[in-house]
Amino acid sequence: MRTFSDNAVIRRGVLRSLIPAPAPKPRSRPTARFPAALLPWSWAAVLFLLYATVAVRRHMLLRTTGYDLGIFEQAVRAYSQLRPPIVPLRGDHFNLLGDHFHPALAVLAPLYRLWPSALCLLLAQSALLALAVVPPARWALRELGRRSAHAVAVGYGLSWGIASAAAFDFHEVVLAVPLLSFALEALGRRRWGPAVAWAAPLVLIKEDLGFTLATLGCYVAWKGPRRLGVVTAAAGLLASAVEIKFLLPAFNPAGSYAHGGNLTEGAHSSLLSTIAFAPLDALRPDIKAMTVILVFAPSALLALRSPLAILAVPTLTWRMLSRIGFHWGTSFHYSAVLMPIVFVGLIDTLRQWRGADHPLAARHVRASLITVLAVTLVMLPSFPLAQLAQRATWRSTPHIEAARSLLARIPDGATVAASNRLVPQLTSRCEVVLFPTFPVDARLYEYDRTRLPRPTAEWIIHDSRAPEAWPYPSGHWPYPLEQQAAELDAAQHKYGYERIAQRDGVTLLRLRRAARP
Repeated sequence: MRTFSDNAVIRRGVLRSLIPAPAPKPRSRPTARFPAALLPWSWAAVLFLLYATVAVRRHMLLRTTGYDLGIFEQAVRAYSQLRPPIVPLRGDHFNLLGDHFHPALAVLAPLYRLWPSALCLLLAQSALLALAVVPPARWALRELGRRSAHAVAVGYGLSWGIASAAAFDFHEVVLAVPLLSFALEALGRRRWGPAVAWAAPLVLIKEDLGFTLATLGCYVAWKGPRRLGVVTAAAGLLASAVEIKFLLPAFNPAGSYAHGGNLTEGAHSSLLSTIAFAPLDALRPDIKAMTVILVFAPSALLALRSPLAILAVPTLTWRMLSRIGFHWGTSFHYSAVLMPIVFVGLIDTLRQWRGADHPLAARHVRASLITVLAVTLVMLPSFPLAQLAQRATWRSTPHIEAARSLLARIPDGATVAASNRLVPQLTSRCEVVLFPTFPVDARLYEYDRTRLPRPTAEWIIHDSRAPEAWPYPSGHWPYPLEQQAAELDAAQHKYGYERIAQRDGVTLLRLRRAARP
C-alpha cells in the first residue's frame, strides 16, 4: 500500500521527466587558447610589414645614406666573407670595431651571404624592432587581458622612438631592442636567471650597453637574488670598461676611443666641475628636458612609477651629457632601446593597480590605456611613420630615375666614390667610398681647404640635389656646396676623370686609363 510520501516521490519523478534537462555546457575546444597565444606574434608580423614598407620605400627613393646604412653594409659584407669589418667609407683600412664595439653584427652575415643587398639589413632591422613587441604584449595579455595587450602593442609599435629607428638607416642598436624587451619581461615576472641571460649579449652590441646590463644587475640584487645581481652588475661594468679602455683603442687607427671626446670637460675647467654641473647640464638646453619627457610620454608618463624605469638611466645619461647636439633630440635611432623599458614599465605599473582591491581599479587601468593610445595618435603625425600617408612616398621622380640609370652603368666590382645618398645603392656590388673627401684618413680630422684630395676610385658619381656628405674631416655638416663643385671640377680637369653622363643634377665620371695610378 502506497504512503503519502511514496506518492510525492512518484509525482516528482513524473515532473522531472516532463521538464527538459538543461543542455550540457559546450566543452572548450583545444584551440580556444591558440589565438590568445598568437596575439603577440600577430602584432609582430603586422609591425614588421609596417616597418619594412617604410624602410624599403625610403631606400627605393634614395633617402638612405652611406652614413649609416652603407657603413654597416660594408661591415656585414666583410663578415659574410669571413674578413674583419674593414669599412672603406670610414677611411683606408678602417676597422669598424674601432668606432663602436659591435661584434654581434656578425650574426647577420649568414643572411647577407644568402641575399647580399642593403635591403637585407633594412628588413632585418624591421624584423628585430617588430619582434620586441612580443614580450610586452604577452605580459600585458597575461596580467591585464586581451584588450590591454592590443593597446600595449599599438602603443609600442607606433611609438616615436621605434618609428624613428625603423625609418632610418640600419644601426647596430636594433640588435639590443628585442634582447632588452625579453629581459625586461623576465624581470617583471621575477624570472631572474632568464632576465640576465637575455641581457648578457648586450655587451657585444655597443660599448655603453654594459652600463645598462650593470643597472639590470643592480635591479636583480635589489629585488631578487643578491649574488646574481652583484655578479651581473660587476660583469656589465667590467665589459664596458675593457671595451672602452682597451678593445676600441686597439682597433682604432688613432689608438684611442673615437667617442671619448663626446663626454669631455667641455665648457668646465676641470673634471670636478664637470661632475658638479652634470645634473644641470643634463637638462640644458631645453631640448634635453623635452626629449626626456617625450621618452616616457608614450606611456602617459606612467612608466616612471615603475622601478624598471631605472634601466633607462644609462642611455639617457650619456645622451644628455654628450656634446653632440643630435644625441639630445628625438631623431634617428637613439631612443629605440628605451621604448621596451617604457612599455614594460607601463605594464608593471598597471598590473599593480589591476590587482588592487579598489572598485575603481579596473576603470583606472582602462582610462590609462585610452590615454596611452590618445598620446600615440597625437604624436604619430610628427614622426616618420606618417610618411606612409604622404604621396611623395609612393611616387618616383625624374631625378630618381636619372640617378638609377647612371648607377646601372657602373660595373660590378668597381671602385666608386659616391655621394652620400647614392652610396647604399652600390655597396652590395662595388667597393664604395664617400665623395667628396676621398680618401679620408682616419687619423687626420683637420681639413685643408686649399688642397683638394686626389680621388683614386675608378668611378665618381655625384648628386648635386642631395648635398649632404657627412661626416668629413672638418666635422661640419652639411658639406659646402661650393666645395663639392670644386672637387668635382678638379677631378675632371686636374686628376684625369672624363664625364660619361650627366642627367638631372647627377654626374657620372670615369678615370681615364692613362691617369690611373
